[in-house]
Amino acid sequence: MKTNNTANSAANSAAKTGHERTGVRRGRTRNDARHDKTKNEKIKIIPLGGLEQIGMNITCIEYEDNIIVIDCGLAFPTDDMLGIDLVIPDITYLKDNISKVKGFVITHGHEDHIGALPYVLKDVNVPVYATKLTMGIIEHKLKEHNMMKSTKRRVIRHGQSINLGCFRIEFIKTNHSIADATALAIYTPAGIIVHTGDFKIDYTPVFGDRIDLGRFAELGKKGVLALMCDSTNAERPGFTQSERTVGRQFDHIFNEHQKNRLIIATFASNVDRVQQIINTAYKFGRKVIVEGRSMVNIISIAQELGYINIPDKTLIELDQMKNYPPEQIVLITTGSQGETMAALSRMAASVHRKVSIVPGDTVVFSSNPIPGNEKAVSNVINELYMKGAEVIYQDTHVSGHACQEDIKLIYALTQPKFAIPVHGEFRHLKAHAELAQMMGVEKDHIIVMESGDVLELSSDSAKITGKVHCGDVMVDGLGVGDVGNIVLRDRQLLSQNGLLIVVITLEKYTNQILAGPDIVSRGFVYVRESETLMEDARHVVSQALENCLSHRCSDWGKIKNVVREALGDYVWKQTKRSPMILPIIMEVE
Repeated sequence: MKTNNTANSAANSAAKTGHERTGVRRGRTRNDARHDKTKNEKIKIIPLGGLEQIGMNITCIEYEDNIIVIDCGLAFPTDDMLGIDLVIPDITYLKDNISKVKGFVITHGHEDHIGALPYVLKDVNVPVYATKLTMGIIEHKLKEHNMMKSTKRRVIRHGQSINLGCFRIEFIKTNHSIADATALAIYTPAGIIVHTGDFKIDYTPVFGDRIDLGRFAELGKKGVLALMCDSTNAERPGFTQSERTVGRQFDHIFNEHQKNRLIIATFASNVDRVQQIINTAYKFGRKVIVEGRSMVNIISIAQELGYINIPDKTLIELDQMKNYPPEQIVLITTGSQGETMAALSRMAASVHRKVSIVPGDTVVFSSNPIPGNEKAVSNVINELYMKGAEVIYQDTHVSGHACQEDIKLIYALTQPKFAIPVHGEFRHLKAHAELAQMMGVEKDHIIVMESGDVLELSSDSAKITGKVHCGDVMVDGLGVGDVGNIVLRDRQLLSQNGLLIVVITLEKYTNQILAGPDIVSRGFVYVRESETLMEDARHVVSQALENCLSHRCSDWGKIKNVVREALGDYVWKQTKRSPMILPIIMEVE
């Protein structure tokens, strides 16, 4: 009955728009499944982020005057983005086509899929559609930005469909490292596009139902035009382990460390992982403390919405820790990625106000380092060891992403005509492309895209036809987009070689030197130990300045350039360094 209802809904919706959306009837082969009208219809798929990188996932699907946007995530700054807090996608294309945008459809509640919403919705204020827990996390962000009243939201259940313009989007239950993850079946005028979101196949999930493989199979029988599938673990062979395997490892750790205080670091959003830690703590009679702002927020939301079950009198406040012996305490904390300001990092650095690491503590890292975070994690582990703690960081984590055999299963069930790998660096996308070919997708039907590419997709062709503007927008404090490559370059120069400030005072009208030049060093050399260098530098600037003024040069811009070049050349010859040089000219009567 479910399939018939879905088909009837699709047919009624198609009649309203004048397009055959699914074009499917049972008994027809996959190649003949689509209605003749779909042959000339072309859909545009435009990723504005999320390709060739981990994070900042956002993809547009467009047909004529209709655009839907899948996810709206952020990325965390790389080491060379000095002082930057967050990186969000450049949505110039959406702003230029705002009249076409029908809504944001969100697959799950991780930061790399929802984190940019509060920033983007200020410019593209359209409805947001998501499942219950995902919407709860989004609403918490909107409250922080005072955007609850201005943002339309709708909670969607798995198995439910919504109509946005000419598209119908069906939400399909999947598993991931956060509850309520969903795949999307997008019924378009050209055919069905399946977007898996981030997913894994977990036959024994900690919370809720297992992935709806049956629905993927039904869509495969209808005829899937294109599969946009998660590539994060495309290089890893085998199946992704069930989340429950971590629970058994926790049982072993708790049993082996019954006389130690336990501190367990994991991702704040991994509610199922936190649930298993709480279950094991309750089994061993321990009290649980949740520490770290993001961890407290998400657990509070999950508990309020019924996605986590905490037995009575198990959870206590951090201030109550002193009332219990260490062996009765479990701290669940943020900082599994070595983030400088996260709770565990502050504990390891002895700057946490209420928790100090002491000999006998056992610290568990229940995560794998995200690429690029390995050094930071290693530093925290070393600091913990130096304080006498035992550190466990192996066999305490399973991935939330599909490995090769899981990906193959989705291909076997959906049998897509075209394969479009998503979510991952280029090497992940290429590995995914090889898997798709192995599963019978024709080589020229596998499209590895870059962010900004415009893919035109019809029932019998797929071709990249152009490129739209995309890129990174950096968030620094309250500033969004006011820091660009030039500012970053200046910050890098300052961090590497320091700053020299040259102060000159000139008489008005005559341009006679009244004072200076004085040179102030910041981050370049310690002046007291480099007096000769600084005095010689001052002499070089004086000569350059006098030479410039003797030629009756009154252009301050030119004077500054002469000073900058003369001092820069001298400093390079003497030190092989290139500090930023900032000439300041003051004028007095």
